[in-house]
Amino acid sequence: MRILITAGPTREYLDPVRYLSNASSGRIGAALAAAAAKQGHHVTLVSGPVALEPPEVDDLVAVTSAAEMLAAVAARFDDCDVFIAAAAAADFRPAARADHKLKKSEGKVTLDLEPTADILAEMSRRKTRQTLVGFCLESEDLEARARAKREAKGLDLVVANSPDAIAADRQDALLISRDGACERLTQVTKADLAARVLAAVAAAANRPD
Repeated sequence: MRILITAGPTREYLDPVRYLSNASSGRIGAALAAAAAKQGHHVTLVSGPVALEPPEVDDLVAVTSAAEMLAAVAARFDDCDVFIAAAAAADFRPAARADHKLKKSEGKVTLDLEPTADILAEMSRRKTRQTLVGFCLESEDLEARARAKREAKGLDLVVANSPDAIAADRQDALLISRDGACERLTQVTKADLAARVLAAVAAAANRPD
């Protein structure tokens, strides 16, 4: 299969040196890419800025902003069989970017933010035959919100976890498939989680509509 994966955070710049971002490490996206490549799949990894040794994949695309990530994914989506949106792309960006470094001496600064494009929703609208996998990070009502996201975006699989998973070596996770089945994983490594996600992807890809 041809598998397209996103990983890591994005950076949305306020000025030439400051940006909005999040705590995503990109580790689960990298683990998915490494596991998929080891299984013999053709893997494209679109990664935001991370401090990781990149896995050996067929195509590694480095991006910075959510807009760049969207463009990279959109250019490759039609050719993929599976799209796994493991990145934590920023939800908002500054409505205007200053062309100079903002000075503390300039006084109080008020930020005007605008939403970024929803990459997974955009690909869901373009879907023809692809298997779509999304991630859901929630601090409360995890299963209910993951199910709602799966339904709203027409996903074949959603992987749900809490913010505690970001920095942890082991984590709990829920895998909710298109038929509503929920697999509960307890204290698994990123590599173990990646293997379970790919197994669920294979099952979803082979399941008749």
